[in-house]
Amino acid sequence: MPRWDRVKKSFFDWERLVDSFPRLLEAFILDIKIFAWTTPAILIVAILIAIARSTRNPALFPVRIFVIAYTDIMRGVPVILWIYLVGFGVPGIGLDRPWNSPLIWGSVALGMTYSAYVAEVFRAGIESVHESQRAGARSLGLSSGQTLRFVVLPQAVRRVIPPLMNDFVSLQKDVALISLIGPIEILRQAGIDKSKFANFTPYVGAAIIFLLLTIPETRFVDHLMTRERRRTSGTAVR
Repeated sequence: MPRWDRVKKSFFDWERLVDSFPRLLEAFILDIKIFAWTTPAILIVAILIAIARSTRNPALFPVRIFVIAYTDIMRGVPVILWIYLVGFGVPGIGLDRPWNSPLIWGSVALGMTYSAYVAEVFRAGIESVHESQRAGARSLGLSSGQTLRFVVLPQAVRRVIPPLMNDFVSLQKDVALISLIGPIEILRQAGIDKSKFANFTPYVGAAIIFLLLTIPETRFVDHLMTRERRRTSGTAVR
């Protein structure tokens, strides 16, 4: 292409990549920390939402309506907008430090959004358990709560592990969106280096670091899906 040399200099400058890569790796530690503390919260909230939405108790109908509205609203608005609204909005009410940190509330916004997506994965798993499993558990004298805990949930969780892992691969990448409200993680660090050098190569370096993490995760998800197909079909999968 006529301007390939200019593009190569702007995006694939080896010297700039070598210079910025250590700083990008150091900033990526914050991405990993955010992922580490949001993941358990997402799993807990998502399971509770899925259970509430799948409940058959008429007394809990208002709770079911609330969680349906929650999942619809969380999934209906882009993640980046929730990060802006919560990450800037909550600190704006005048909380004392450290509770006015955009890092905290950006993480909360990310957790709120992904808990809605993950809850739908868990709900699909719960509803995939055949009704005969519930009937068999009740015939053995188990209560509704015991049936859910000891019969339905173990089967549901085992079935949704592959799609669940896909959601968490996406979460690992979307953590970078929190940089838009201030925290210096890998995407913000790449932007700082880009401005300092007037060169886009740091963004390529950030992409490489994400690929080094997400490609093995994706291959692991493929392995889980293949193993699940082999287990459920009873035939070897080549």
